[in-house]
Amino acid sequence: MKKALVWTSTLSSLVETPGAVAAFLCALLVWVGWWALSLGLVIPALSVLAVAYIVGGFESAREGLTTLWQERDLDVDLLMIVAALGAAALGVWRGEYYFVIDGAVLILIFAVSGAIEGYAMQRTGRDIEGLMGQVPDIAHVVVGGTERTVPIRELCPGDEVRVRPGELVPVDGRIVEGHSELDQAPLTGESVPVEKTVGEEVYAGSINGNGALRLKVERPPESSLIRRIVQLVEEAQTEAPPSQRFIERFERGYARVIVAVGVLLATLPALFWGWTWEDTIYRALIFLVVASPCALMAAIMPTLLSGIARGARDGILFKNGAQLEEIGRLRAIAFDKTGTLTLGKPRVCEVRSVAGDREVLEAASALEAVSEHPLGRAIVEYARGNGLAWPAATDVQAVAGRGIRGWLAGEVTVVGRPTFVCEHTGDDATWLREWSERLEAEGRTVVWVARGGQLLGAIAAADTVRAGATEAIAGLRALGIEHIVMLTGDNEKTARRIALEVGVDEVYANLLPEDKLRVIRELQERYTHVAMVGDGINDAPALAQASVGIAMGGAGTDMALETADVVLMADRLEKLELAVRLGRRSQAVVRQNIAFALGCVGALLVTNFVGDLTLPLGVIGHEGSTVLVTLSGLRLLRG
Repeated sequence: MKKALVWTSTLSSLVETPGAVAAFLCALLVWVGWWALSLGLVIPALSVLAVAYIVGGFESAREGLTTLWQERDLDVDLLMIVAALGAAALGVWRGEYYFVIDGAVLILIFAVSGAIEGYAMQRTGRDIEGLMGQVPDIAHVVVGGTERTVPIRELCPGDEVRVRPGELVPVDGRIVEGHSELDQAPLTGESVPVEKTVGEEVYAGSINGNGALRLKVERPPESSLIRRIVQLVEEAQTEAPPSQRFIERFERGYARVIVAVGVLLATLPALFWGWTWEDTIYRALIFLVVASPCALMAAIMPTLLSGIARGARDGILFKNGAQLEEIGRLRAIAFDKTGTLTLGKPRVCEVRSVAGDREVLEAASALEAVSEHPLGRAIVEYARGNGLAWPAATDVQAVAGRGIRGWLAGEVTVVGRPTFVCEHTGDDATWLREWSERLEAEGRTVVWVARGGQLLGAIAAADTVRAGATEAIAGLRALGIEHIVMLTGDNEKTARRIALEVGVDEVYANLLPEDKLRVIRELQERYTHVAMVGDGINDAPALAQASVGIAMGGAGTDMALETADVVLMADRLEKLELAVRLGRRSQAVVRQNIAFALGCVGALLVTNFVGDLTLPLGVIGHEGSTVLVTLSGLRLLRG
């Protein structure tokens, strides 16, 4: 049953492929013409075959003549039509009408080849087209406590939308109520659902789990992440990489040479070597067919488009085929630190106390619960994660650049820099100062906590390394990346701590955006093919300068996403290793395709003049190699 469904789906796709119906009708007419000719019905047979020529060759003739008329140039389509018409004319002239069949078979196989190539190209875009099916047409908007259903296009930033369990998220937004697990695989390639709660962003096209959610729309529906992905991949599919543009330029010059050589082959053997004119013209026609660079033209783009589609399926968005080629050549990679190698927000890493960690954390959390400072939020999250609770603080005030002060259970409580806290305690606490200085020397941030004039202890926090960053660096080095560096505007101590933890080769700290740009240029002088991985506005100049700019899709700013050539949709650095492997694999497949295409052309040319190659066999060999090269490129869809 499953096989029957697969075959039904495949046949349906073939029928929808441009040229498939014309190829089928052409095949039917060729068979009828051959059958009539075998019965001696010459006039009916030639009439049917003439219709077959028109049906099967119309599109190729139109494209070839358009190129000739508008660009004053020749292409493969016109060569095929000339060869087929030449075979027909030769057959009528000699009265050997099976030559007309040969020309019709040439038209037929060329039409079938075009239909198969069209189907193959549709395959590469199927995953991307499927993304748009992941977005519903309607949304449930909550207005004044009531719910109404509206079309997606009517949503505006600020609207609140309800998403029921099991529904598709209709628009990018931030959760204002509820908790659930969301399947983001169509967007990010993540294999397991991701837990989302109040304050976290969700993307259109994600599949909601068992929890009901209320979202606040953050951007217009047409600017959603999923629509940006589709737009970028569509642009990538229409933009030819340098290698393909070179092949296209080569084709035009090559076609002129083929025509010139074909004219010589159609005259010189009969004039100087005693060949009959029929044999001379017939061999020249076969030469036009087998020497055409169809397989060479199909060697690159199907492969790169398959790689782009495969990358999108795994949460790697290539903006064009050129970058898929370039990422396979990388010799050096530079990483931004904050938000790329690290999470970009501090987390509590150590607590030192006089009487107990619980008392320190509860006092600090009571004050920081009303603070918007990143370090304060980190302390509150850590305390909640350890199951702690605390009474509400009153009269809480932030002292700019020093700390925060308030009243807790009738006692003055302070959290902040050591000097600020010591002003309220009068205790120098040498033992705690030595501990603090040691951690600060390692690039961590330390705050002290006091209550009722008594020093309670201190809390150390630091920006933490992103999960998988160390493994990603090791994987890239195992692939043969020669040099891996870290660029950051942070201080030297913090930078070196992170660098040591993730295992990069070199660290550049205290950098401004123009400094990052300068480092990338220096690396390009040494390694030529250099990638930059970043997420912030200050990374945009370096992303633009690098051979391949790679942005973090979730954490990245809009400017970084627009500037970069490749986007890691799930912020998973381990996907970078897959991207490099995909680039290298695409290069290998392209090289194999080009070698196979040139080998087939050479073999067919030799057989034409040394052996006894007929026009139908030449067509089968030529178009068969084209189809095989196209299908070879589709291997990347399988991984």
